[in-house]
Amino acid sequence: MTSTTSPPALDAAVVVESIADLVGEHYVFPDTARELTALLRRRNAEGAYRTESAEELADAVTTDLRSVNGDLHLALQYHAVPVPPDRGAAVLAAMRRDFDSSLGGVPRVELLDGGVAVLEIGPKVFPLDWAAQPLAAALSLAAPARALILDLRRNTGGDPDTVAFVCGYLLDGRTHLNTLVSRQGEVAEQSWTPPYVPGARFGADKPVYVLTSGNTFSAAEELAYDLQQLGRAEVVGEATRGGAHPRDGWTVHPHLELSVPVARAVNPVSGTNWEGTGVRPDVPCDADAALDRALALAVTRLV
Repeated sequence: MTSTTSPPALDAAVVVESIADLVGEHYVFPDTARELTALLRRRNAEGAYRTESAEELADAVTTDLRSVNGDLHLALQYHAVPVPPDRGAAVLAAMRRDFDSSLGGVPRVELLDGGVAVLEIGPKVFPLDWAAQPLAAALSLAAPARALILDLRRNTGGDPDTVAFVCGYLLDGRTHLNTLVSRQGEVAEQSWTPPYVPGARFGADKPVYVLTSGNTFSAAEELAYDLQQLGRAEVVGEATRGGAHPRDGWTVHPHLELSVPVARAVNPVSGTNWEGTGVRPDVPCDADAALDRALALAVTRLV
């Protein structure tokens, strides 16, 4: 006889109340946090979240969370596979599955015409303690190329520390990339390129192009934005999704993780970020055409 385990019961009203508490306590903009908390509790009292489906609840709550200021990092995320209860563990468990099936987040390294290398980073900017080795190998392999194309068109975000690591191969000397400002308006953290990177650097002088799409998001956007603002790379493709606020995650049900932005990014060059606007390409074109366009630009420049 085969036994099956029933999925845990969902008490939507209790889950939404816990979500309201977490948003009110942690969301980076306190005024918006109060507005969202009131909205969630009003909708909960109205019976808007009456469902036994975790996936349906995720969709409904996410719609309401984003209705005030459109923050795409605010979400109730559904996970078909039960996730650990530890803070931040749900998204890491999902990312690990992607990491193991994507050659460590570097699915493509190739030398194209004219000595131009293309390096795809995706589907995530994986945590640095996972990704340092495959990224170092790929970036070192591409270091002798005459120009480099970084393909972020399918990358939906990840770890800012890994962004700084990648930038370390493309810049000379320690460079200030980003500042995180807390809910209280204080500097919480600064991001700088590391003083040392393993392997060979591509360096700060040869051409770099970054490919983007309308799906490029979060930390992948930061990589494109940092290099663009520093004048180190041309961005080719489509405007990105527009999520600049670093987030944290809380498991509120075995299949549900609440994602809440807990700080805001401030670029030292622009004094702002890409929240809501996305990273605007220097060379706009359809994402499908971006690689050919960047290759043509690189070959022309090298000639």
